[in-house]
Parts: sequence; C-alpha cells; structure tokens
Amino acid sequence: MAIADFSETSTVPTPLISKNDANEPSNALHRIRKVRLQQGVSLRSAARQMGSDIRSLRLQEQESTDLRLSDLHKWQKALDVPLTDLVEETDEPLSRPVMERARLIRLMKTAKAIEERSPTASIARMAETLVSQLIEIMPELEDVSPWHQFGQRRSLDEFGVVMERRMSDDLIPDNLDDE
Repeated sequence: MAIADFSETSTVPTPLISKNDANEPSNALHRIRKVRLQQGVSLRSAARQMGSDIRSLRLQEQESTDLRLSDLHKWQKALDVPLTDLVEETDEPLSRPVMERARLIRLMKTAKAIEERSPTASIARMAETLVSQLIEIMPELEDVSPWHQFGQRRSLDEFGVVMERRMSDDLIPDNLDDE
C-alpha cells in the first residue's frame, strides 16, 4: 500500500491509497463527499465558501485523503454540519438534525423552482406562500436557489469548464481572417 507524503508545508492533501491498490479494502478517513451530496452543496459553491479551487476540493473529498484538522473545519463550515458527521462512519444515516436540514433545503429548492416556473398566477402564489412558510421554519433557507433547469448557474464573472481546457492552436484554421 502506498502511504502519502504529507508534510506541514504541503497544501494539497494526498490520498492514502494509490489507484493501483484498488483491490485492497478502503481506508475511509471521512465522508465529506457523501455529506456534501446529501446537503445539496455543489463543489463550485463549496469552493467559493472555502476560498479554494474545485480541483483541490475534489481531491480532499476522496475518502482516503488524509486531511488537516483546519481543512475539516472549513468543510464543516461550508456544509454547516457537525464535525462528527464528517469523520464518523457508521451504518446509520447522518444525524437527525442534519438529515432534516438537507430535506428542508431540497424542499425549498423545489418550492422556488415551482415559484420561478409556475404557469399560472395561482400556482405562483401558492409556491410563494410555501417559500415564506419554509423561511419561517428555517430562516437560512432564504438564500437557497431553485433547482437548475439547464446545468449549473454561474454568475456573470465566472467562466465555464471550457475556459479550463486548453485547445491546440493547430486546430484553428489559419484562413479565418480571409473571410
């Protein structure tokens, strides 16, 4: 089994198990990815909240990645869950308050999507009432956005994945200026 070299100066955590050790049993150290998905938090949103990039967060959320305690605290703040839910692996689902919060977030996303796309004024009013009732139950739901209709939404100053990929200059024809 390949052991990670993780010194104090290292900023990018490394997985404890290399890809070629796939036949060995998993050494899960945390369950960040599972909790993030249950909370409905995208990697992009987590990266914004944590002041990090998506690539390093993707690496951090691998179960075999040995994280620093400060990184775990950043994840805990971004996901708004107890730290124990990130590190304790049990056969049981997440703690009751965390599961209820995740369900309320999904319900709010659905209510806001209905409100946004309602075909009639009466349905829009009912959705608006539902949204306000959910905010009464849990005020932090006010900032929840609806489900995305077409992929992920970006702010105007964010670039898509296409900007991260490099394209060879050989693929661009030289005669574009002639037209």
